[in-house]
Amino acid sequence: MTAMVQADMQTDTGIGQPIVSLKGISKTFSNGTVALNNLSLDIRQGEFVSLLGPSGCGKSTALRIITSLTSPSSGRVEWPMEESRQKDHELSFVFQEPTLMPWATVFGNVWLPLRLKGVSKKAAYDEVMEALKGVGLDQFADSYPRELSGGMKMRVSIARALVTKPKLLLMDEPFAALDEITRFKLNNDLLRLWETFGWTVIFVTHSVFESVYLSNRIVVMAARPGRVVNDMAIDAPYPRDEDFRTSSVYSGFCRNVSEALHEAMNSGDHL
Repeated sequence: MTAMVQADMQTDTGIGQPIVSLKGISKTFSNGTVALNNLSLDIRQGEFVSLLGPSGCGKSTALRIITSLTSPSSGRVEWPMEESRQKDHELSFVFQEPTLMPWATVFGNVWLPLRLKGVSKKAAYDEVMEALKGVGLDQFADSYPRELSGGMKMRVSIARALVTKPKLLLMDEPFAALDEITRFKLNNDLLRLWETFGWTVIFVTHSVFESVYLSNRIVVMAARPGRVVNDMAIDAPYPRDEDFRTSSVYSGFCRNVSEALHEAMNSGDHL
């Protein structure tokens, strides 16, 4: 197999010091399922990191531990940079489903996180409209979710994350249920927003092709119990477009990542 490259991001690539670190994280659920085993991982400021692995390897569980939606059985989450310590306005989570309120307009759905902080509709107006413009939906502010396509609903979900101006964006397979054309379009939109706003992104996916297209780093996780088995740099330049998607460089990265994923799928349940 082609040798894998350990991700080693330097400051001259725009990648900074760790924004969040997972230290020896293990998670065993009440039914005895061991989801994660001794997972250690640094996510650096400005990175676009994909967590790639087979179903059940603990990718989503890792995200939920970072957000404190669930607690680890052992290990700890550290926030090395003082200014990156977990705060509501610095971290946003985009789930697999858009989870929109059907009775609220697009504006109302995006306003929600600010509304929960006590920000009035009038005071939030400019920020909400800016977020909707960022995802190309400013003309749909008064529409309802039932009037939107699946891709548009996901854009609303991304706008709702965007309106909080996060430093760290966690995305749990947000495009998995969409058709390929819509998925490609949203991949491009996401990269544009990442470059524009300087987010750090942790992106969960099952797709080798999507992970290579989006990421400057791919963390391959083993089948249950989940743990890191490969950490690969995707050092192709940004911006990325269809020329990259059809290039031999892209194909080579996809081949290497596919081989790493195949090994990961054969390495589970050995602990």
